[in-house]
Amino acid sequence: MSNASWWDRARKVMPGGVNSPVRSFKSVPGDPLFFKSAQGCRFTDEDGRSYIDWCLSWGPLILGHADPDVHAAAREAMDEGASFGAPSRREVRLAEAFLARMPHFDQVRFTSSGTEAVMSAIRLARGFTGRDVTVKFSGCYHGHVDSLLVEAGSGLMTFGTPSSAGVPKGFTDTTAVLPLDDTQKLADFFAARGDEVAALIIEPVPANSGLLVQRAEFLKACRDLTAKHGALLIFDEVITGFRVGPAGAAPVLGITPDLGTYGKIIGGGFPVGAYATRGDIMAHVSPLGGVYQAGTLSGNPVAMAAGLVTLQKTGRPGFYEDLERKGARLQAGLTRAATDAGVTATVQRVGSLFWTVFQTEAPRAVEAVDGSKMEIYGRLHRGLIERGVYLAPSGWEVGFVSAAHRDEDIDTTSAAVADVFRSWS
Repeated sequence: MSNASWWDRARKVMPGGVNSPVRSFKSVPGDPLFFKSAQGCRFTDEDGRSYIDWCLSWGPLILGHADPDVHAAAREAMDEGASFGAPSRREVRLAEAFLARMPHFDQVRFTSSGTEAVMSAIRLARGFTGRDVTVKFSGCYHGHVDSLLVEAGSGLMTFGTPSSAGVPKGFTDTTAVLPLDDTQKLADFFAARGDEVAALIIEPVPANSGLLVQRAEFLKACRDLTAKHGALLIFDEVITGFRVGPAGAAPVLGITPDLGTYGKIIGGGFPVGAYATRGDIMAHVSPLGGVYQAGTLSGNPVAMAAGLVTLQKTGRPGFYEDLERKGARLQAGLTRAATDAGVTATVQRVGSLFWTVFQTEAPRAVEAVDGSKMEIYGRLHRGLIERGVYLAPSGWEVGFVSAAHRDEDIDTTSAAVADVFRSWS
């Protein structure tokens, strides 16, 4: 069957034809592609066409699709049992491997998704501090947790109002939303209400509304103010964890959070999440303490096996240096394509994360992103699909470089982008 046939069938049985909204191609021209198979950095759709994939299941496939070692480990685990709902050696081994890369944390608890990890970390922060208020930043997405599905109000200390139907306002009354990259407003808020704050949560490299790289001074202010007022600093590293460096963004930035949330890469392509922290904080989690969190599939042996091999392979000497080299090559190629065609664009990159914004400068806050330029991204997206290159189906989403991408794939992509740009003149 073709992509079109599956799309017709999907819309009859699933809302919008998808199980996650951005997959519906509402932000770009055309209809979704249906993946049939994938290997390395390429996938084949139901029409039999092959594409270079820069989305990579939204980030977890740092080794590429269908890595043979990851799949061998997953198959071995499957042969012993796909799910136990009980302790198994594989969750212990992954926890040990995880913490070996995270010397700033003492313990980790696995969940089934990044959303679960964030929800649990927020609950733990409230239980540990005895406070209710959470601070987040506009443009930072932390999963579809009710209390964090909020948007900024007008004014410095306006608390969040739900940005999703079905979320009671009471769920967000204790969530304050502040702008990124505004140290003064952050300081003013903590001066006024800092002693009510249980946690401040931030993506250390915000990557859900574009790649909004933050100034070191702003992130340090987050650390200093939370410490001063007895609140906990949570780094949401579901995307950046084990991607921008061997231990995520925190050591790269030189800032130690109180809690971290993780997902994606630590499952090697299987559903997983985790939160990690110091021993004195984790002691508040059930069965040791009064903060309850549970999950039948938490520590699932298949996901643990895949995640362990992924961490082992990413831990080899030179792995991240090679990703950095590839990321720099892609950034240079995309920048050159825009410059040669006279297209105003900035290619922002941190390690193996990249994002093209059609502005002269890379923004640091979502309010500085010119949403009207997303139409340009949509045209680029459609043109690249026609040329066998797949980007995320939204101009707000970042791209991912993997170990499976070769220089040839990078150069082919840069050439395709240049060809699309030339076709506009």
